[in-house]
Amino acid sequence: MISAFERLVAFRYLRARRQEGFISVVAWFSLIGIMLGVATLIIVMSVMNGFRTELLSRILGINGHIEVTGGNGVLPGYDAFAKKIAALDGVVSVAPMIEGQVMATANGYAAGALVRGMRAQDFLGRKLLSKSIKQGSLEKYDSGDGIVVGTRFARRFGLQIGDKVKLISPQGTSTPFGTVPRTKTFPVAATFEVGMSEYDASFVFMPLAMAQIFFRYEGTVSKLELMLDDADRAESFIPELARTLGPGFRIGDWQQKNASFFTALKVERNVMFLILTLIILVAAFNIISSQVMLVQDKGKGIAILRTMGATRGMILRIFFITGASVGVIGTVLGAVLGIAFALNIEAIRQVIEKLTGSNVFSAEIYFLSQLPAEVSEGEVVLVVLMALLLSFLASIYPAWKAARLDPVEVLRYE
Repeated sequence: MISAFERLVAFRYLRARRQEGFISVVAWFSLIGIMLGVATLIIVMSVMNGFRTELLSRILGINGHIEVTGGNGVLPGYDAFAKKIAALDGVVSVAPMIEGQVMATANGYAAGALVRGMRAQDFLGRKLLSKSIKQGSLEKYDSGDGIVVGTRFARRFGLQIGDKVKLISPQGTSTPFGTVPRTKTFPVAATFEVGMSEYDASFVFMPLAMAQIFFRYEGTVSKLELMLDDADRAESFIPELARTLGPGFRIGDWQQKNASFFTALKVERNVMFLILTLIILVAAFNIISSQVMLVQDKGKGIAILRTMGATRGMILRIFFITGASVGVIGTVLGAVLGIAFALNIEAIRQVIEKLTGSNVFSAEIYFLSQLPAEVSEGEVVLVVLMALLLSFLASIYPAWKAARLDPVEVLRYE
């Protein structure tokens, strides 16, 4: 146990006098370094967690957990297969869908787009989509008289509700003069915004019956999308689904489709953790240097304490407290600063953009329209424990060196 005398002496040593100013400056730099290291690590980990959660929720909100496609790219008799799949335990919904690339033109502007043909009830069944309608309504979409485009798509083409956009399919019609691309003009019934720039800028939703005519999928679809009650069991659900459907189908889950994307996020997150840990490690080395200088400066005081009856263990604990206190205070302040910053990071971003007049978080680059952050209690505890451990380890050597001082050698020529 640490006695009141040991705490008193340790805290007196922490309050440096004028002649010990340099030691105090080094100790303050150590404290600030640990504080910034802990805060930065918590902020970066929170932002990476927020990115993964937000991207995952939007990807799974737009796309199905499992895709079933035919062997030749078309899926006839899809209603019968959909009923058979819907009867399986854990399946929430099955949506027949047609997906195709097109060239969209309007108001003298042209760009590529991805068309998804799906029924109105399936569109409304995706909560992310049904809650993301910004303008217009789904009445014309339900009746097959309009399409739904993203807000960024509408802004790029200068479209309003009721305006028309021409879609050109590369799968053209064969004529005696060659293949002629299929073109058709569609009115805009509504716009949506899910907060992910890729979807808001390039996705076009079309009624399934209209898409079957436009892409020439008469009585067929290109795939079935399944939504499960738990997205994490998609991989384990595939064997049961394959047995139910039989041969001749290609089945893939969302993890396979987005494996490279989420693997890149995971690798980046781990690398950032290792790099930012070095900040705390450097601050811990500063603790060692400041404590070693403190031991050298307090050599006479240590010798006098030893002659008055202080044991080696008491000296060791005194200097361990002085070094560990810097680490504990820096870690606590860093944790508070990091959590507070992470919880208000979007508001801070908006303030910075207003002050600087620049866009520091472009949705076209970072996929999302808002800067996300999700503070994980487990990760905060891990960072705090790691910082405390490094601080305690950095305090051991100077404390051991102080305890090993021989009072006879120190006071011999005094």
